[in-house]
Amino acid sequence: MKVFFGNMATVLAVLVVGCVLITGALYVFQRRLLYFPDTSVPDLAGSGLVGVEEVWLETDDGGHLLSWYSDPGPGMPTVLYFHGNAGHIGYRVEKIRPFLDAGYGVLLAGYRGYGGNPGTPSEQGLFADARAAVNFLKRRGLSVANLVVYGESLGSAVATRMAAELATQTAEGGGAVMALILEAPFTSAAEAASHFFSAIPVKWLLRDRFDSGSIIGQVGTPVFILHGDSDRIMPIHFGKKLYGLASSPKDCLWVAGAGHNDLFEHGAAKAVLEFIARQR
Repeated sequence: MKVFFGNMATVLAVLVVGCVLITGALYVFQRRLLYFPDTSVPDLAGSGLVGVEEVWLETDDGGHLLSWYSDPGPGMPTVLYFHGNAGHIGYRVEKIRPFLDAGYGVLLAGYRGYGGNPGTPSEQGLFADARAAVNFLKRRGLSVANLVVYGESLGSAVATRMAAELATQTAEGGGAVMALILEAPFTSAAEAASHFFSAIPVKWLLRDRFDSGSIIGQVGTPVFILHGDSDRIMPIHFGKKLYGLASSPKDCLWVAGAGHNDLFEHGAAKAVLEFIARQR
């Protein structure tokens, strides 16, 4: 009996130590699990995009971020596009092409640490980068009322934060944007992480929380959420929950058979363009 309890105590000790080590590793390396930047410089010349130029966004903390920009056609809105947590802006050529073909302006915003840009990504860093993108468009003379904010995956949290911030500003060109479009979004990083690491108290460990669920009701503009029902990276129930938290007017598209990165291949671009057209 003593041998049994001795072995049991050893097993429990090993399990406890293992859990502590795993939890500690998740805390230390959490940003490596959240951000997957391609640090190479995107190739605009080889992208095949017409009428798009390289521009630099100036952040309040001194950063200069390479981004791609195209002016809108007469009377057309501009799409401010925030991409997801992997790659860089060069991976989104086919995502912005439908907007360009429709005559919309596009600012494909670069992030710190991505695409040859200096710095290291973090929640507050990406929000600062997004504000730099908004300020760039304001300097170009763009009215916020003619701005469509589009967020893909992790970028959905950045887009939601910017739309909410602009809606609460009463000066310096603030106000509600024309529309907020969220592709494969989530309610918060804590909820998403808890879904994948259910045995670990990740919500207490996260430094970057990206809590869209608590602020999406503040955006004061039409919201369109699209999500694939076969999304294994960010399951569709996160998009549906966020949709439930959004204020009206709002619309949604749950795409049968689509995963995380192929919604436009399932016809979602047409639905997005139709939604924008209804807001003009």
